[in-house]
Amino acid sequence: MRYEEFIIEGRNAVIEAYRAGKTIDKLFVLEHCKEGSMNTLLREAKKHDTIVNFVTRDRLDKMSETGKHQGVIAYVAAYTYSSVEDIIAAARQKEEPPFLILLDDIEDPHNLGAIIRTANLAGAHGVIIPKHRASGLTATAVKASAGAIHHTPVAKVTNIAKTIESLKKEGLWFVCADMEGQTMYDLDLTGPIGLVIGNEGKGVSRLVKEKCDFTASIPMFGNIDSLNASVAAGVMAYEIVRQRMNK
Repeated sequence: MRYEEFIIEGRNAVIEAYRAGKTIDKLFVLEHCKEGSMNTLLREAKKHDTIVNFVTRDRLDKMSETGKHQGVIAYVAAYTYSSVEDIIAAARQKEEPPFLILLDDIEDPHNLGAIIRTANLAGAHGVIIPKHRASGLTATAVKASAGAIHHTPVAKVTNIAKTIESLKKEGLWFVCADMEGQTMYDLDLTGPIGLVIGNEGKGVSRLVKEKCDFTASIPMFGNIDSLNASVAAGVMAYEIVRQRMNK
């Protein structure tokens, strides 16, 4: 199946997209514009917790495909997001301990798609991504998932650290990948668990790391100091699989 990343231009078109239930990933709005229809649009954006980027007319002109953006351009997700609650409910329905992969600001859509693919093959019940400063379910990410997006739900949350706090109340433990952590083979990664993978360059943020119960490192013996984020996710996910199978 071929996926397209939808771009919607024009105030009324974007408002109607909201009212039709479309998931708008990013909204670009002309700065300092306070006309009536723009206020209506911004109310819809706030209601749906959309990230709004206020930009210059020059930038909108460069982004526009039609030349008739009316001060508004929206990027619509190539696939529908799930909710964290639905992911947990699905794991409970299968009578399996929840296994989630949480991504702390993964920016490359190819990495996001590859991690979704790994999550599916490793039996993870879902992937959680942040709304800000991270890749969403663009056409590139969906394509890189190689069809896994059909089977592995992705939830988008405002704050990864607060989501971890909430999920701890559901009985989950959290491990984040970090070069300074304890060797992953020495940790008990069985039971309900969330695996946290950090940004391609900066790794897991300090606040998110503080919320995790364990910090795990992957043994490395080469001349460079880190793995690609999607590769690290695969290595860690399959250590969790190995421990679950041997329990």
